[in-house]
Amino acid sequence: MTAAPAPSAPMPHVMNTYGRLPVALSHGRGCRVWDTEGREYLDALAGIAVNTLGHAHPKLVPALQDQIGKLIHSCNYYQVPLQEQLAAKLCEISGLDSVFFCNSGLEANEAALKIARKFGHDKGIERPEIIVYERAFHGRSIATLSATGNPKVQAGFGPLVEGFVRVPLNDLAAVEEAARTNPNVVAVFLETIQGEGGINPARSEYLQGLRRICDERDWLLMLDEVQCGLGRTGQWFAHQWAGIRPDVMPLAKGLGSGVPIGAVVAGPRAAKVLGPGNHGTTFGGNPLAMRAGVETLRIMEEDGLLANAHAMGELLRAELQRALAGTAGVVEFRGQGLMLGIELDRPCGVLIARAAQEAGLLISVTADRVIRLLPPLVVTADEVREIVARLVPLVQAFLAEA
Repeated sequence: MTAAPAPSAPMPHVMNTYGRLPVALSHGRGCRVWDTEGREYLDALAGIAVNTLGHAHPKLVPALQDQIGKLIHSCNYYQVPLQEQLAAKLCEISGLDSVFFCNSGLEANEAALKIARKFGHDKGIERPEIIVYERAFHGRSIATLSATGNPKVQAGFGPLVEGFVRVPLNDLAAVEEAARTNPNVVAVFLETIQGEGGINPARSEYLQGLRRICDERDWLLMLDEVQCGLGRTGQWFAHQWAGIRPDVMPLAKGLGSGVPIGAVVAGPRAAKVLGPGNHGTTFGGNPLAMRAGVETLRIMEEDGLLANAHAMGELLRAELQRALAGTAGVVEFRGQGLMLGIELDRPCGVLIARAAQEAGLLISVTADRVIRLLPPLVVTADEVREIVARLVPLVQAFLAEA
């Protein structure tokens, strides 16, 4: 498998901030999309865990058309009833108390960081600190970039924001040591399953230990569920497998099935930290985004998509493990539900993603050597087997060449 030549830039007036594949998508239906040349692809990426309901869902499309014909935007000077409707549902399924709406995962994480700092200041801590993680990814603003644990994406953007204490994942002793040596810690902030860092799950016993430590020390437990939440693991939120509740939970990606939306859901310890004037947004909570969220959650319940995500995730993992059993160069299968990673023993980057695209399969590679699979939650058993049939030969060919 040799590197394909880089295509000439098809969009010369767009900033070159992405390593794009030479394909432009035109339309989709379910788990399939077509490009502008008429070629068909099986979507095993879902816009990076965004297209929860796949493409052109027959229940979602008319609902959004109806909303567009009524009201797209209303600023937050006024009440937006759909905000309360979506917030009430998010509180119901999370067991938490209140919601702030924004536009993206980055904005949700920024709001979480502000909540943590205000929480510390309200306790009289002048320079509050937050425990964050190696290999974490929380966004590309200066604050979320500072919380991120990837020197490659931080390079060139210093000085970073202070106030973060970094520890390895799944090591409670490291958290206890950070608490001993950093008396200004007010919160722990982590992804329940690290996405960009390589599909690295926080173990259930680790999350339970963090919940205990945060309760003992009056810290906020803040769980970034931007990529792993909203049914992707087979529960509404990935932390629910551990039987705990966070104090702050940023959400985004799959909440609007493609319509930009972010949210921060807060429990009793954090729900009243922010007041009027402490935070805000122009577009966040607009009626179109709220309708997308309301309808997405309704359809997920009606169509049993949590159970489908769990079952199809188990099938996908089992089929991949069977097909790649004994393949030299396959290190580990990680993740849960329809958030799975296949770690290889060498970087595969654009080679695997480009080869998959040429084979009619949309995937991504994260952390240089982890093939990431995030199909829509509507994926069927036949489509799961088709993903495996298209992907496995590519992986085997790549590993055989090295």
